[in-house]
Amino acid sequence: MKILVLNCGSSSIKYALYNMDDKSVMTSGGAERVGLDGSFVKVKLANGEKKQIMHDIPEHTEGVKFIFSLLTDPEIGVIKDLKEIDAVGHRMVHGGEKFNKSVVLTDEVLKAFEECSDLAPLHNPANLKGVNAVKELLPGLPQVGVFDTAFHQTMPPKAYMYAIPYELYEKYGIRRYGFHGTSHRYVSARACEFLGIKAEGTKMVTCHVGNGGSICAVKDGKCIDTSMGLTPLEGLMMGTRAGDIDGGAVTFIEKKLGLDADGMSNLLNKKSGVAGLTGGKSDMRDVEKAALEGDARAQLAQDMYFYRIKKYIGAYAAAMGGLDVIVFTAGVGENQIGMREEVCKDMEFLGVQFDAERNKVRGEEAIISAEGSKVTVCVIPTNEELMIATDTMNLL
Repeated sequence: MKILVLNCGSSSIKYALYNMDDKSVMTSGGAERVGLDGSFVKVKLANGEKKQIMHDIPEHTEGVKFIFSLLTDPEIGVIKDLKEIDAVGHRMVHGGEKFNKSVVLTDEVLKAFEECSDLAPLHNPANLKGVNAVKELLPGLPQVGVFDTAFHQTMPPKAYMYAIPYELYEKYGIRRYGFHGTSHRYVSARACEFLGIKAEGTKMVTCHVGNGGSICAVKDGKCIDTSMGLTPLEGLMMGTRAGDIDGGAVTFIEKKLGLDADGMSNLLNKKSGVAGLTGGKSDMRDVEKAALEGDARAQLAQDMYFYRIKKYIGAYAAAMGGLDVIVFTAGVGENQIGMREEVCKDMEFLGVQFDAERNKVRGEEAIISAEGSKVTVCVIPTNEELMIATDTMNLL
């Protein structure tokens, strides 16, 4: 069984084609900087060969179509015909309370999913574009949606409820849902395998830090709290998202700028975060470079970005009554050496003994805390695609 996995994020499209007979990756890669200048696609073949192809990708539909063309490319393709693909599994972000597990994407399901788009304005539309692109190119092919919210369904009410009139939860389902659940599920389990420990009895904080970011408190292998909320806007400061902000500040800005709800949502989701502080830079690689060159606002953005990650780790250590493991994952978490060092600085009181030399790794599994550190800090590259492929196979 060959399963193609599509993971359409706010500014990226990851893909992987799996042979599920042995769960091997036939080819994988991803489009980066979607909607930005300098967009490109990285391709990794089964033999380990890597290629980078510059290609203008103004939005997700074009990106998916280009990826499909690469799968059957005479030189680097791994299949002769798209009909060799048996199913497509998609990362789906927000299903509200309608979806708490993976589902086959029927027209009815897609209509219900589309109704949730206002909860994830950056991601749900991107997810739908991926699904529709597949429907256009391969009509009738089974497609499965794997929801980011599923892993967080184990949160207790004290963690997922908001202190607002209870009727708003009953009527509209307004509560914390959390996102990046597929990633947190994978890295928390993989970290236990990598470290040779059991999930039971382990208190772990997983940090999924990319253009979007979230942190999860994982106790005994289950999520007990997470930083994102009703939408992917809450929590950490992100590429274009504000993260935590006083609700009073939101209404104040609305009045001062004369914004309606849609305008305010656009400001908080697409014009804030790192981009809002730096004047447009949303990629942390660009921000890091600008900070090193003396850009004060880029330095401020970095400082705030790192500080919020540190705060959540401390909060979740308190919530769990201790801490055994910290995991860094996703684009920034796996690759930005300076971020990990700054976040772990001055955390000896929690039991973190950091090792700057061990930390000099990018994109590979590694322990980056010092020998004998009470808290083990590690890098675990995420593999949402394998989780999605497995769920797709099991469901079909």
